[in-house]
Amino acid sequence: MSLQGKKIGFGLTGSHCTYDAVYPEIENLINAGAEVLPVVTNTVKNTTTRFGKGEDWIERIEKLTGNKAIDSIVGAEPLGPKIPLDCMIIAPLTGNSMSKFANAMTDSPVLMAAKATLRNGKPVVLGISTNDALGLNGVNLMRLMATKNIYFIPYGQDDPIKKPNSLVARMTMLADTVEAALSGRQIQPVLVERYKDAQ
Repeated sequence: MSLQGKKIGFGLTGSHCTYDAVYPEIENLINAGAEVLPVVTNTVKNTTTRFGKGEDWIERIEKLTGNKAIDSIVGAEPLGPKIPLDCMIIAPLTGNSMSKFANAMTDSPVLMAAKATLRNGKPVVLGISTNDALGLNGVNLMRLMATKNIYFIPYGQDDPIKKPNSLVARMTMLADTVEAALSGRQIQPVLVERYKDAQ
């Protein structure tokens, strides 16, 4: 399915080390003809790390998409009834936000946008990046995988020796995953040898 003319929400959560892998994929969506509406958590907006300042990441995504970042729950709520999305993406999705999403806790603009999209029966695509997906958060991952209209960018262990519980999505498959999700199917295989990507 073509992405031409599709209205896509793009949610960023606080996995700061993953942003450099995600921004080129946002550009790919735009080049494919999609309109991208950025949505960010407070962590993205207000945190400075060794990977950069929150304000710089916000400025970059606004310049890339041509749209102001939605940074409040109130701002995200219209993405349900008034400004329906064809698809909502959350990439990167941290373990913290994954846990909340799986347990219906809507305490950030990104999770509100995802909830609003599910309410409309539209797909939500998740690109996980978490150190405990194979630990305590495993139950939340499986709950989301079994939920209607939720799809996953293929993921795998990024460092199985030093971080055996960590899973990260293969972000280069983001656009293909969205196209499949818009057709109502999960791209396969969903489990990949992610650690080999970095070698």
